[in-house]
Amino acid sequence: MRKISLLLIVMAAIWFGACQNNNEAVPDNVEEAAGLDMVAASAARYSVANDSVTAGKCRGKLTEVAPDSLPASVTSYITSTYPGASITFAAQDQSGKTVVAITLADGSVKGLLFGTDGLFSQELAHHKHKAQLTRVDSAALPAAITGYITTHYAGASIRVAATNAAGEYFVAATLNGTEKVLLFNADGTFNKELDKPAKRRKKH
Repeated sequence: MRKISLLLIVMAAIWFGACQNNNEAVPDNVEEAAGLDMVAASAARYSVANDSVTAGKCRGKLTEVAPDSLPASVTSYITSTYPGASITFAAQDQSGKTVVAITLADGSVKGLLFGTDGLFSQELAHHKHKAQLTRVDSAALPAAITGYITTHYAGASIRVAATNAAGEYFVAATLNGTEKVLLFNADGTFNKELDKPAKRRKKH
């Protein structure tokens, strides 16, 4: 009987230790996913603001809007046309036109322009080229990028990094508790610090 009790104690200890190890691994996965979402949202915002369609069709500054506040005709179009898609970023211009960046169920991205009446107008011309990201291991980043971060953001830790079809790099870093998304050109030179979208992604 004593042997059985001892065996149960040992098994319980092993199980408890395994649970502790699993729980310790969860925050890393959650933090990584949050970093990737932040980079994707920043890339979507950057792409929307710099697309030739928004430059030619939209008036004035684009103002970010929450997915929940989008016109019903916009969200209905996205839901029916792209089932399972999530809104990564949304904004409106001064005339009331709406621009929405979405991530499809298969992971691909699209940028959509809607008129002031809330009806679909056209796709953004170069959104996929700018906003479709491929993850890059921080150890594989060009030395010019890591060197710049070390020099100009001393003490920052790189959370995640990704690149787009244009060869630009998006790097999420944390410095003194503050999250930043840095944009680098294809040659590794620093471009700018990107604004992070304030609204959360919403699935449709």
